[in-house]
Amino acid sequence: MDIVVCYDVNTEDKEGKRRLRKVAQVCLNFGQRVQMSVFECRVTDVQYETLIYQLSGLIDKEKDSLRFYRLYGNRERAVTVIGRNFYVDFDEPLVI
Repeated sequence: MDIVVCYDVNTEDKEGKRRLRKVAQVCLNFGQRVQMSVFECRVTDVQYETLIYQLSGLIDKEKDSLRFYRLYGNRERAVTVIGRNFYVDFDEPLVI
């Protein structure tokens, strides 16, 4: 399944900056960054639950926010990009 993960981590203190780095690293393990705090991920049901579990253990639920959006159907139909597009479809052949 294709999902979008968005987060807003309060970075007013050192602990918040540490949480921000950890949240980004976990997201990188599951997908690719398409904006500063937005990741697009292609995951299985088990990976989706694992991602939610890992991220929910990192954030401060009083200060931070996580959002998960499921993209139903074809990604190309579900996403419109205006401007730079950082997405790479790793299912397609890559030319280096």
